[in-house]
Amino acid sequence: MGAGRMFGWGVAGLLLLGAGVVAVRTVTFQAPGQTDLSKVTLAEPIAVDADRAAQHLGAAIRFQTVTHQDPAEDRSDQWDGLHAWLAATYPAAHRAMVREDVGAHALLYTWKGSDPSLEPIILMAHQDVVPVAPETEAQWRHAPFGGEVAEGSIWGRGAYDDKGALVSMMEALDALAAQGFQPKRTIMVASGADEETRGGSVKAIAALLKSRGVKAEFLLDEGFSGTTRDGFTGKPLARLLIAEKGYATMRVTASAAGGHSSTPPLQTAVTDLSKAVVAIAGHPYPMRLKGPVKDSYQALAPQVGFGDRMMLANTWLFSPWLVARIAAQPSGAAVLHTTIAPTMLQGSPKENVLPQKAVAWINFRIAPGDTSADVMRRSQGAVRKLPVTLTWDKPPYEPTASSSTTSRGWTLIAKTVAETFHAPVAPGLMRGGTDSWFMRGVARDTYLFTPMLLSPEEEKMIHGTNERISVKNLEDMVQFYARLVRTAAG
Repeated sequence: MGAGRMFGWGVAGLLLLGAGVVAVRTVTFQAPGQTDLSKVTLAEPIAVDADRAAQHLGAAIRFQTVTHQDPAEDRSDQWDGLHAWLAATYPAAHRAMVREDVGAHALLYTWKGSDPSLEPIILMAHQDVVPVAPETEAQWRHAPFGGEVAEGSIWGRGAYDDKGALVSMMEALDALAAQGFQPKRTIMVASGADEETRGGSVKAIAALLKSRGVKAEFLLDEGFSGTTRDGFTGKPLARLLIAEKGYATMRVTASAAGGHSSTPPLQTAVTDLSKAVVAIAGHPYPMRLKGPVKDSYQALAPQVGFGDRMMLANTWLFSPWLVARIAAQPSGAAVLHTTIAPTMLQGSPKENVLPQKAVAWINFRIAPGDTSADVMRRSQGAVRKLPVTLTWDKPPYEPTASSSTTSRGWTLIAKTVAETFHAPVAPGLMRGGTDSWFMRGVARDTYLFTPMLLSPEEEKMIHGTNERISVKNLEDMVQFYARLVRTAAG
């Protein structure tokens, strides 16, 4: 047998062996580190008055608890009004729980359990909302702060983010208290007042709980909702998020002599700044399938056909194809790497004046595995000898560690999600930012999920025009919190 023929047989053998390995791994593949939800029994559903809950959410929306880039624009009386309204609207819950006003408008509720040896659970939802751009108000089908119940939905800023969750929690806890429910495990509700600007009012709650030696079994805060049509499977899917990307905003500053625009030099502060922004943003971070994102997609293996299952079971071989497919959608691409987003620019106060200083702000969402120090070094390398300075606008928030997907907390939340919304559950990575970042030392595990299913089209209204949630979604949210509390703390 000639050498060429022997080589050909060798190559064929290796290909056959590789195909065999891929096939065996595909057939035997198990999603990493998740518990069997079929063994979990939830508390029975409660009766939910969806129309009453909808009217209450509408009333909460009418309090304009808007946090602005400049805190001086915030209206303190709106938070005071919301707090008084909560006490008047949910009397049973306020009799059962102790409410503490912490820091600047943050609230901490504690419903003491009968067994002090059990670790408490913490639920979170924030009170503030993002502004409505004046030029977009005419595009709203219903007034952005009208809180109208129309077309089967509750309309207004905060309906989804995050007053829907806050009202749903209070509806559930008020109903349970009125029924005489007495938890064995202490229940806490932590509600920040400035989540949308990362003002950190929840830091005061975290400090208070740490000073008291509180260590919660789990904490549940807002996250991205489930979807009626996942981009990978094409089917309903709920992602219970187990980690959060870091958050950092870089200030890029260019200085120059300034002067009259009629006699500009070859280089100005604006041109130097522009080159620096392009240099930083023009070199995106590589996309990688790793950590909680890898776990998230591999958890989908039971929901997909053989071809997709083969790729998920053999990421050592098919990772480039998976990355390309996930990255086809912006929301998918965002979880695969550290993102770079130039967001604000500042230059001359007049069009015919050369600025002595031009500034750009670039927002980074830092993926697990990267750090703010890595981002700074990479950015400094990108601008090289350009006459600019790079500084952090505020101290960065680093990416969090991943919470367990085998703990009792994960199992109870995932089961409640699956049974309430009739959708499979997978772990995931939070590409935005939440108040729970400040509470990481208070709870053993932190999970992020806004309990509802949205279509890809509905997801576009978050922080946008015509924000709303359906009355059916609100009813499901109340049921979700009631069953979770009764099961976890009962």
